[in-house]
Amino acid sequence: MPLKRDRVSDGVYVFTSGLYAEVTATVIFTDEGAIVVDTLPFPQESRHIRDFIAQRRSKALYVINTHSHADHIYGTYLFPEAEVVAHYQCRRLMERHAEASLSAAKQQTPQLADVRIRYPELLFNEVMTLRVANKTIELSYTPGHARDVCSVYVYEDRLMIASDTVMPVPYVVGGDLDDMIQSLTAIKQKSMENLIQGHGEVLLRGEIEETLAANISYLKSIDRLVREKIARGVPRNNILDITIEECGLSRIPLSGLVQKLHNANLLTLYDSYRSEMKARRGA
Repeated sequence: MPLKRDRVSDGVYVFTSGLYAEVTATVIFTDEGAIVVDTLPFPQESRHIRDFIAQRRSKALYVINTHSHADHIYGTYLFPEAEVVAHYQCRRLMERHAEASLSAAKQQTPQLADVRIRYPELLFNEVMTLRVANKTIELSYTPGHARDVCSVYVYEDRLMIASDTVMPVPYVVGGDLDDMIQSLTAIKQKSMENLIQGHGEVLLRGEIEETLAANISYLKSIDRLVREKIARGVPRNNILDITIEECGLSRIPLSGLVQKLHNANLLTLYDSYRSEMKARRGA
């Protein structure tokens, strides 16, 4: 599937990768230049974004890394003129892991040969606002998928770029379920015409509230069902009997990848809750 480009609102375009898990990147044009939110993992797709900005006779002023995962940051080096913005935890995690992870990835994936890690320079903690010409961009800390995730809200367009806080199935491996529920609840409070997910289709106004509610319900369901099965002594592998449909979501999006994400959520929660129980017994 080729790289997909869609116009979301006036001067705002979303690019959806055809090479990796329908991960998204967004370009916000202003009268002064462009703001790029995430940059995709593969340079051949990231270059299309860079070239599209140049074709519009614009330049990238800022690149916002919504978190440190490779599929969101690897293309950042292709925008050397831009200032890179992220949560301070994103910078911290990149300093610990990014170089080693990229080195390993290059051995498996020749398309990444030219990638270089570009570190965020402008950091924030809870909330930061960028005012660029005719656009007001609010960055908010929304952990849960990982501990360094931020979401990006464009006031003039009532547009939420939610990163991996919103996906066709919430994914909390490496993150925290309670944090994810809090972050989804906070996003629900915004007035939105469109919501760009970290992976998958753009959500339109009529879909947003239902999707966020379904994602919160899913998280509460897997929390409850995994705890119930542990209490009944169900073995680890049998935890996968909990279906994604039983938790209120579909296994169809992202070409079926959501089923793998769902299974990983279940196993992660099982291991975490079992460890909690053992720790309490030992206390």
